[in-house]
Amino acid sequence: MYSENTNNFDNTSEILYPPGTITSATIKEAVKICSTPFYLYDGSMIEKKCRELKRMPNAFGLTVRFAIKANPSKSVLQLIDRQGLMFEAGSLNEVKRAQNAGIPLKKILLTSQDTVYGEDLDEVKIMMTSGLNYTICSFNQLKNIADFASVNNTQLSIRIHPGMGSGESATRNTGDLYASFGVQKSELPEVFSYAKKNGIKFTRLHVHIGSGSDPDKWKENVDKTLETVEKHFPDVTIVDLGGGFKVARMPDEKSADIIDLGNYTKQKFTDFYFKTGRQLSLEIEPGTFVVANSGFLVTSVIDIKPNQNNSFTFYVLNGGMESNPRPLMYGSSHPFYIVDKNGKLIWSDYSKIKNSSKGVLVGRCCETGDSQCLNPDGTIDPRPMATPEIGDYVVIGGTGAYCSSMAPFNYNSYLQAAELMKLNDNSILLIRKQQTFDQLTANELSIEDNSR
Repeated sequence: MYSENTNNFDNTSEILYPPGTITSATIKEAVKICSTPFYLYDGSMIEKKCRELKRMPNAFGLTVRFAIKANPSKSVLQLIDRQGLMFEAGSLNEVKRAQNAGIPLKKILLTSQDTVYGEDLDEVKIMMTSGLNYTICSFNQLKNIADFASVNNTQLSIRIHPGMGSGESATRNTGDLYASFGVQKSELPEVFSYAKKNGIKFTRLHVHIGSGSDPDKWKENVDKTLETVEKHFPDVTIVDLGGGFKVARMPDEKSADIIDLGNYTKQKFTDFYFKTGRQLSLEIEPGTFVVANSGFLVTSVIDIKPNQNNSFTFYVLNGGMESNPRPLMYGSSHPFYIVDKNGKLIWSDYSKIKNSSKGVLVGRCCETGDSQCLNPDGTIDPRPMATPEIGDYVVIGGTGAYCSSMAPFNYNSYLQAAELMKLNDNSILLIRKQQTFDQLTANELSIEDNSR
């Protein structure tokens, strides 16, 4: 059985970490529904994470928004909506996908790098009249919406660059010198002057330092943000600290303690109240925390090859960087599980199974970087694992966030993988079909088409 105290399985366990409802028997049932590769989500784990976030300590109110970009699949959004969470969209199309899942605009906050014009800007304005919350992320965005906000007496949110950052990798740090997110503090005087001239008030301040951030840096950002609110934002009643809670995918990793972070934030917000008389409501926007460890990428072994000097073995999978790009993009590590054709779990990175050998999992794409065993510098890192056979299943854990939503799935003209979800009643639903070849080529035009 899995033990939360030891983070280990005994050799007879068939459950896949984290201890939810996905087992090797689930894999055996899922492959009857569709062919590999596919994503499999544990619905009960998603619900559990939503409940944990809603219990995060706070001083004067808490709103939890799911970052849609982490996993925008319709059924995933609907499940999270049923748990009472709100939503954060990073683009206009993410807003539309949320609407398509039945989520009303009043539950959505749009915070985007995209400065929209023309018909898209008109559409945003229409959505705002129906309840969409909008965050200004640049001076140009403010200028675009100012007339509308002024006429409609619309209170806006503003995202500022925090001047500090932290993330799982350099590319996930959204607050350092090379991150372009939010209004720079040097621009604030001009922004304030323009907003005042147009009768615009900012009632929500948004600051996000990065994904997979150091918890101590997250706390430091709380302090700096409250200093900024006191100095520059007299009308702010909501402080949105973003998401970015570090999530442990591997046995040697440690997740952020959201109770500890909540208690720290609660105390700081309380201190701020006693100092200023202002009660601030807290918002957070986690994505990874909600869905990362609920997801499993199920692949099949399609070939086995030795490396040049026979020091390890390549296991070729039918799902790689086009399904899970995180190792290539970030040098991220994910746990592996090997399930044989009969549904028996023969390897888990959380087990102490002996007699393992060194192996490297690679995909089908024509890239040396198409491997699930990479160091942060992009070099191959052989890992201990059992010896699978062709036709066995290799399950890659921690793939519920920023995998399906971010994957370059049509590279080498491979098709986007299907998605499945297991619910509390043990039913397994197909929540997205595999892309077809006709869908892959549907928008292509021939030379003859263009000459007509």
